[in-house]
Amino acid sequence: MGSAAQSDHEQKLISPNLIENTEYCKQVMGQSNDLMIRPLQCLHKWPSILLYIDGLVDVQILNQAILGSLLQTHDLPAFSAEDERLSYLQNDILAASDVLLVENIQDVLNALLSGSAVLLIEGSTKGLKIGAAGWEDRAVTEPVSQTVVRGPMEGFNENLRTNTSLIRKRIRDPHLWIEEREVGRVTKTKIAVLYLEHIVDNEVVEELRRRLDEIDIDSVLESGYIEELVQDKTGTIFPTVYNTERPDTVSAALLEGRVAIIVDGTPFALLVPALFVQFFQSAEDYYQRADISTLIRMIRYLAFFIALLAPSFYIAISTFHQEMLPTNLLISLAAQREGVPFPAFIEAILMELTYEILREAGIRIPKTVGQAVSIVGTLVIGQAAVDAGVVSAAMVIIVSITAISSYVIPENGLSISVRILRFVLMILAAAFGFYGILVVLLITVTHLCSLRSFGVPYMSPFAPLVQKDLKDTIFRVPWSHMKTRPLSTGTPNKTRQSTKKMKR
Repeated sequence: MGSAAQSDHEQKLISPNLIENTEYCKQVMGQSNDLMIRPLQCLHKWPSILLYIDGLVDVQILNQAILGSLLQTHDLPAFSAEDERLSYLQNDILAASDVLLVENIQDVLNALLSGSAVLLIEGSTKGLKIGAAGWEDRAVTEPVSQTVVRGPMEGFNENLRTNTSLIRKRIRDPHLWIEEREVGRVTKTKIAVLYLEHIVDNEVVEELRRRLDEIDIDSVLESGYIEELVQDKTGTIFPTVYNTERPDTVSAALLEGRVAIIVDGTPFALLVPALFVQFFQSAEDYYQRADISTLIRMIRYLAFFIALLAPSFYIAISTFHQEMLPTNLLISLAAQREGVPFPAFIEAILMELTYEILREAGIRIPKTVGQAVSIVGTLVIGQAAVDAGVVSAAMVIIVSITAISSYVIPENGLSISVRILRFVLMILAAAFGFYGILVVLLITVTHLCSLRSFGVPYMSPFAPLVQKDLKDTIFRVPWSHMKTRPLSTGTPNKTRQSTKKMKR
């Protein structure tokens, strides 16, 4: 019934009778009281109505650019056809910048729900859509999830046009192309696809267009919907689409030949193709000196392996491979575990689950009490568990350093993947020791090498090996040595900067 009714008003043309149009719009929108209908004598000559949604339009634009223009008195030329009146209003009277013709009720409803006003004139079967969007937006503020010590402090907000303007401000190039489309049968969410036409691989853009065209869903409320619907492979725990709320990160990616997807209503933009090494990179890496950035990146990779392997290594060594520990350390660990009633695996599972619960609680609870809960969770519960003999002090240390290391990973999507894989490694370590860990790692590496992001190998430039791209992976060489863009993106424009050496 709902789809049939929608199809009816998609095909229904605008009636020359204003009362009929008014009643139909009221009926379709369920007599909603935010639908405002303003009768007026357009130019003091023609009976008209102005329709808009209260709260979605800018009152100043409505009063000055629209009503102020329509309620003036003019010496009118002779009109030979009804449509000439609309053309005259569109081209000579209305002071608004965005004025377009609409021909059916669906166009009228879409315009109203997008923040535009619609002018209908008695006797005319067309109307004018007048841009007047002006809903409340969050100001451009500092990014919450990807903070830096040195670098721009601007982050995206929930307004699509504001977000695209933040990119335009950084890339003043006419080759920055922005394609807009609507996704979602009910929500009709606007999304923008951004790329640098002379740098991007056209095959990636065409593939993205194809995947977006295949989306048939009622609603898109956040960029996570698009991420899941366009990614290459859904059966993986690793993210193959990069998300960020930093305009400078998106701008840098566009300049490397990637494609950005910005969704109206969310501050998180998507970048494709995404590589594994990209999730260890931060915008700040390119604002610090190369030696400092390299050191920080090496710490990130070390933290990644600690967050992934520390609990499983402890379980394997304490359960199967005690001979690998120095005698004094082994005696110390044995003394700590003397009163603990559980094996190392149960200890680790209990502590990891407790940490995951505290982590989720820290996200959900009000900020005013968040710090107090964190202190209680980390200090009081941990110390009480050791004093009660439920867990050993060594296990508390292992879980703590694991938790801290997981926060070093710049992108939260990869951090979640590590959390999932850590439990698998702990189970196999408890069953088979180091052999179980080795099997999981081999399967994981094989899986990573099989992944692709929009046709680009996920583990590039390591597998396959692209030597010229290694300059911006674990190490970040000085800018003077990064003369080419990453070849793995397939960019036809490989030169990033001149090869002339600067005189010192």
